[in-house]
Amino acid sequence: MAEKAELKGAKIKMAHSKGDVMLHESSYIAAVFSPKRRVALEFIDLFVEDFKASAPIWKYDLKSGKRIYAKDRSTAISGSGLLA
Repeated sequence: MAEKAELKGAKIKMAHSKGDVMLHESSYIAAVFSPKRRVALEFIDLFVEDFKASAPIWKYDLKSGKRIYAKDRSTAISGSGLLA
């Protein structure tokens, strides 16, 4: 997604919280920087939908206080990693 944005002169940045995030709590912030408003609006929408669909961080269930990784709902993201 970042490479596609760069082709249109835009940059995508995001950060995700650490630890468990309960339903309906904010878990991340994303931004698109672009000299053209339409490009930024297009890419923030595309980025958020793609990230929600494929990010492995949204693929855990909490049951009885334990994190259960839902591998069948996960997709690896190339170049991703935890914020330190």
